[in-house]
Amino acid sequence: MPKINVYLPDDLAETVKELNLPISAICQRALEVSVKRITSVRGLTPEDLDGERGAQLTQRMRTVIRIAAESPVVTTATLAQALVDEGGNLALDVLRAIDIDPRTLRFPSVEASGSGFAPDAVNALELAVVEAMALGHNYVGCEHLLLGLVAEPDGPGGEVLRSLGADLKGVRRAVQTALAGIVHLKKQQAATPDAAKILEMIMARLDRLEKHAGIG
Repeated sequence: MPKINVYLPDDLAETVKELNLPISAICQRALEVSVKRITSVRGLTPEDLDGERGAQLTQRMRTVIRIAAESPVVTTATLAQALVDEGGNLALDVLRAIDIDPRTLRFPSVEASGSGFAPDAVNALELAVVEAMALGHNYVGCEHLLLGLVAEPDGPGGEVLRSLGADLKGVRRAVQTALAGIVHLKKQQAATPDAAKILEMIMARLDRLEKHAGIG
């Protein structure tokens, strides 16, 4: 069996030794999962989106890919423009949070030979999966695609975003903050009845009181 060396930070290496973890088995399993998730987006077509290969993608992410795939060749510029055109995804909120107005974004038309996904677009999709895994997410959404576009070094989509100040560390922080805010909001909504329902209950009670008092 081939051997692959894995280098760890000193503190992590010490912890692994102290806990006597089966590092080989852990790494093997993690790599198996990573390889499966990353390779699932290679050669992806719109027809694949509703099958097993598209299972890890959110609905909005699938919509973005379908929009992008309307172009003969999909580049990072095509993917970035599709993010904007989709119109309701979290990536757009993240861009606004870092003072980039999605409505002002202009991505260049790039002439590329062939059809399907250009190498830079494939790289961005793979990096989106990597970013999702790094955040501990079992899905890939538009916010991860934004990270993948910024991280991809060669394509025009990332070039435009970086020129406007979208650095990878800053976008990561903005994504994490946005997701934390969504989780907090969902918890609040679960703990507190919907405002419309509260208003409906109050109005019904007032109506009963008015009838009882002979006002209505």
